[in-house]
Amino acid sequence: MRDVGEFGLIDRVARHSAQSPTVLLGPGDDAAVIAAPDGRVVASTDLLLEGRHFRTDWSTAYQVGRKAAAQNLADIAAMGAVPTALLVGLAAPADLPFTWARELAAGLADECALVGVSVAGGDTTRAETIMIAVTALGDLRGWAPLTRSGAHPGDKVAVVGELGWSACGYTLLANGSDGPEKAFSRHRMPEPPYAQGPLAAEAGATAMIDVSDGLLADLGHIARESDVGIDLEPEAFAIPDEMRAVADRLGIDPLGWILTGGEDHALAACYPAAVDVPQGWTVIGTVAKRSVDHAAPRITVAGKAWRGSQGWDHFA
Repeated sequence: MRDVGEFGLIDRVARHSAQSPTVLLGPGDDAAVIAAPDGRVVASTDLLLEGRHFRTDWSTAYQVGRKAAAQNLADIAAMGAVPTALLVGLAAPADLPFTWARELAAGLADECALVGVSVAGGDTTRAETIMIAVTALGDLRGWAPLTRSGAHPGDKVAVVGELGWSACGYTLLANGSDGPEKAFSRHRMPEPPYAQGPLAAEAGATAMIDVSDGLLADLGHIARESDVGIDLEPEAFAIPDEMRAVADRLGIDPLGWILTGGEDHALAACYPAAVDVPQGWTVIGTVAKRSVDHAAPRITVAGKAWRGSQGWDHFA
């Protein structure tokens, strides 16, 4: 990186990359220009810090790029919107090989291509540790945003996408254990169900969230913002045989990975009772009135509080 320099990096990696139709002006000026057909822009941002959110001995630069894009694009989908562009900031040591940055950019580009967008701009700087800052932009296409505050008592709670595989992969990596390739792959490169976000909005969902910190933790955000309770049905979760086999070998309850693992970037949403959930979604529980006992948990599993971790907390 020291040899290439800041502007050499931008010129080689970003400036001449292909841009999606929503990018009216890409890298090379003080700012990018992105189309906003709806007149509103959905925006979300995340930081990924080496050693905290990824490890270079566990993941390649390409895989880190895919994951960095995925977790931000999933946030756009969780609002019921379609992505339009990414902005990426990279802080890195001067002795970081240029090939690492180039592979990172390739991963970002390939994940963006899944939803027809591109990296429209960003920034670089020197730092002692690799840090990636990604901002995703999206378009609501005339729909109201699906927030965390719209759930009502009587709604069905449903989920689409995979749950538990990333946590399974993380556990295997942390223990230096062998296991199914899918577990390692999903931890390194999640596969969010991007198209299901807008479909949920069209189907009449009342609230939605990206499952990044764990299902219990993220549904807890909906419960608090909507001032409701949510009860989940454990039998609604189909635990894959391969995942169960790993859990049995390690002496772990696989339902814990499903409920608290996070980083699979599935989507969880609430739907009115009379609405049929879109194809691919699984109903996993119901929304209830908030208990008059404010000490009672907002999220329960089969009517009881879940014992153990509730999910990821960045400052815990």
